Amino acid sequence: MRAHRYSVLLLLAFAVALPACKKDADADKKGAETSASTLAVSTTPVVERQMASGITVSGPVAAVEEMQLGVELTGLRVTGLNVDVGQTVRQGQVLLTLDHRTLDSDLAQARAGLREAQTGADLARANLVRGQSLVADKYISAMQLDELRAARTQSEARVATARAAFDAASLRRSFADLRAPANGVISKRLVQSGQVVSAGMELMRLIRDGRLEWRADLPASQLASVKPGDTIRLTSRDGVGVDGVVRAVSPGVDATTRTGTVYANLPAPQGLQQGTFLQGHIATGTTMAKVVPASAIVMRDGFPTVFVVEGGNKVRSVRVEQGQKSGGLVEITKGLENAKAVVSEGAGFLADGDQVRVVAPTQTKGAQP
Repeated sequence: MRAHRYSVLLLLAFAVALPACKKDADADKKGAETSASTLAVSTTPVVERQMASGITVSGPVAAVEEMQLGVELTGLRVTGLNVDVGQTVRQGQVLLTLDHRTLDSDLAQARAGLREAQTGADLARANLVRGQSLVADKYISAMQLDELRAARTQSEARVATARAAFDAASLRRSFADLRAPANGVISKRLVQSGQVVSAGMELMRLIRDGRLEWRADLPASQLASVKPGDTIRLTSRDGVGVDGVVRAVSPGVDATTRTGTVYANLPAPQGLQQGTFLQGHIATGTTMAKVVPASAIVMRDGFPTVFVVEGGNKVRSVRVEQGQKSGGLVEITKGLENAKAVVSEGAGFLADGDQVRVVAPTQTKGAQP
C-alpha cells in the first residue's frame, strides 16, 4: 500500500515538472535563435581632425597659346609644304611657300624703277652743283638756277616714290613664305600642296613653345578657395601623376553657367596630349573636418551610407556626402551632424533597422555569421 502511494506521488511530481522543463527549453531555443540572428559589429567615434583640403575636378589639357597661322595673299597656289603635324619648329622657319613668280616679276620691276629714279636724282644734284658755280660768273640766270633746284627736288621725290613701291613689292614677296612667328610645335595642318589659298584662311596651328596647361570650370563656391600658386596633381590614363601649378583664376563667373575657370601650368607634361580630359586634385590648404574610417562607408541604392547604432542594439542607415580622403579616413561634409559613432566593421552586412551586438574591433571578424 505504501509502495503504491509512493508511485502515485512520483507520477504527479513528473507531471508538474515536465511543462516547466519544456518552457525553459523553449526559452533557451528562442534566445539561441535571437543570438544567432544578431550581427556582431564594432564602432568608431566620429572625430574632427585637421585634413588637407582640396578640390577634385575634371578638365581638359589645352595649349597655353595656340596660334592660328595663315597668309595675307589671295589666289596663289601652295608650291612648298615643309612641315607636318607634331613637328617642332623654330622662329622664322619657312613652313610653306606660295607660287611667287608673279611677285618676283613685280619686285624686279620695282627695283628697276628705284634705280632709274636714283639715277635721275644723281643727275639733278650734279646739274645743281654746276649751276651754282655758273651763276656766280653770270653764265646762267637766277631763274635757271631755281629750275635746277626744282628738278633736284622732283627727282628726290621720284626716288621716294620708287622706294615705297619697291618696299611694297618686297613685302608682298615675303608674304609668299609663311614663317613660324615663334618656337613651338605644329598642332594642326589644314592645307595640302597644290591648294589655292586666300587671305585670312587658317592653314596651320602652332602651340607656342610647346607649352600645355590644364583648365577646369568650378562653381563660385569653390572658385573662391583657389588662388594662383596652389599645387595640382593630375592623373594620366596610364596612372602616371603629373604635377602642375595654378597660373590664373577667373576674376568672375559666367552669368549663364555660374562657373569660373582655373588655369594650371604643366611644367613637365610627360606625354600629355592637347584635348585629353583628366581629373585633377587642387590642394587649397588644411581645414578641420569630421572623419570616419573608409570601411564605415558602404553604397546603398547608389549613395554613400553609414550606419549609426541607436538604443544600444539597433542600427539606422544615414546617407552622407564625402569630402577628402587621407590615410584610410574619409571626410564627411554632410549627414553626421549629431552622430557620435558609426559602424566601422561589419557595415557591409547591415540593413536599416537590423539588431546588432557591439563588440571590440578584434572580435568582429570572427563573430560575423
